[in-house]
Amino acid sequence: MPSSPTASPANAAEATFAGGCFWCTEAVFLPLRGVLSVESGYSNGHDPAPTYEAVCGGQTGHAEVVRIRFDPDQISYRQLLAVFFATHDPTSLNRQGNDVGTQYRSAVFTHDTEQALEARAFIEQLTTTAVYTQPIVTEVTPVANYHRAEAYHQDYFAQHPHQGYCAFVVAPKVAKAQQAFADLLKPSA
Repeated sequence: MPSSPTASPANAAEATFAGGCFWCTEAVFLPLRGVLSVESGYSNGHDPAPTYEAVCGGQTGHAEVVRIRFDPDQISYRQLLAVFFATHDPTSLNRQGNDVGTQYRSAVFTHDTEQALEARAFIEQLTTTAVYTQPIVTEVTPVANYHRAEAYHQDYFAQHPHQGYCAFVVAPKVAKAQQAFADLLKPSA
């Protein structure tokens, strides 16, 4: 499933999430109904022109993110939050599995006040219902200094399913997400 936009409704919205490696996060969200496109990128750092090498080196302050364009008539922001929180560890500070550094932090980068309120309320609900045994460390801040990642990062899992990281890390995460959120999948997924 390509991340390039399909027919875009007039009311399309955007969500930006950081949940570790963007290859994993992109692959989780692409098959969801109402998701029009998913773009891997870098956000909320200080470098005006971040590169993959600089971000991975922890020199820019950016997080690896996905920017999701979605149709809110088909999938809600709350449903996207549910998928996001279920498919990464929001209690792990600056790491996801073997990926370590601030570039792999858990974050919801909001596009407006409504998203910020909804994200904080969602985290509060997860905390109140003790979904996780450890405190949630996910940052909720406005999106800033966003940059699209290099072209070779877009649709990475779809283009390289047999590459080591994709086969052993991304594929199991995608399979688990598709099982847990089968009711949210596009018919073709």
